[in-house]
Amino acid sequence: MLGLSTRAIAESAVRGGYDVITLDYFGDRDQKELVENYSLMRDFHLGFSAEDLLTASRQLDFEAVVYISNLENYPDVVEELAHGHTLVGNSPQILREVRHWPTLRSFCREEGIAFPPTIFADEDQPTGEDGWLRKPVRSGGGHGMSFWQGKPLGEGHLLQEYIDGRHCSAAFVADGGDCVLIGVTEQLIGRKELGARDFTWCGNILPLAPSPRGIDSFLDAVGEIAFKLTRRFGLRGANGFDFVLARREGYFTPYLVEVNPRYTGSMELMEWAYGLNIFDLHVRSFKGELPSFSLREQSRQSRFYGKGIVYAKSDLVMPETAGWRAKGRKDVPFPRERIEVGRPICTVLAQGESRDECWHCLLAEADAVREEIKGEK
Repeated sequence: MLGLSTRAIAESAVRGGYDVITLDYFGDRDQKELVENYSLMRDFHLGFSAEDLLTASRQLDFEAVVYISNLENYPDVVEELAHGHTLVGNSPQILREVRHWPTLRSFCREEGIAFPPTIFADEDQPTGEDGWLRKPVRSGGGHGMSFWQGKPLGEGHLLQEYIDGRHCSAAFVADGGDCVLIGVTEQLIGRKELGARDFTWCGNILPLAPSPRGIDSFLDAVGEIAFKLTRRFGLRGANGFDFVLARREGYFTPYLVEVNPRYTGSMELMEWAYGLNIFDLHVRSFKGELPSFSLREQSRQSRFYGKGIVYAKSDLVMPETAGWRAKGRKDVPFPRERIEVGRPICTVLAQGESRDECWHCLLAEADAVREEIKGEK
């Protein structure tokens, strides 16, 4: 399996009894202690790109391929990776369609799914600059997004109207024709408390709370989006989509903003909260098996689960991190590793009886990390 950071899906695979090799950029300490991991940065002295993952993969021996973020943006690379191997993920052709913004816009219009007004480089730009986001066509994790300043758009970017509301994500498992919704979370976006900037993703809280009035009808609406995506694009395996929950004429409306046709960062919370094994569900879906799981029943639980990505607020050098795994920290860096401002340090987890308690526990865990690192405040 390969992508930007494979630690979470590697943990899922190991819990499911699978023998895996992972290739990612970071090659963090806890992952290298868990599985056979290779790092673009540490082992191959490469930067992060889809092409670098492809180059490094050619030096490894494997039978099947599972990809995660951000290879969904590079179907040609996925096609090369799958050559001579079993692809356990959405096909390159599916990626070309579901990650093609004009196709997604047309799909939402045809299916009656709320979708923010979106303008591409070859279309007339708005007359006013207020209320528009400039985002990369090959988007992911909120990186490179900013409010539009009225400058010419240029290739490689699009404009999307900013929708004021709650940032959310949904996860589902699909078999190409049907799907099962397995979780809906609040997205943590650009939270300065975690050191994140602008629209950078920095974690999730499960479940979404406070829940919109009529939780059953809300889950039905989100599940309907997942089903329509599955049916139209033939999605298989573990998938997700991001949406903004906006209040319109007294009702909460989910605005689909992006489809992530692969394992997503929020899924480890669903494993923790609901006792699922997402990697196993992903593999089984390619055999036509979908889980017997009711998110509606699970939504009645009272506890909240959160993950937060702790970003560096200044350039730093890591101390000894041998005990971090025992403290429940994830994506643990090596001692004496240099981390630049704005880059992730590690991931922290927390739980609580309420959404706010969970959030404050996440911040306490993040503060504890910073207290152990000289120069972080």
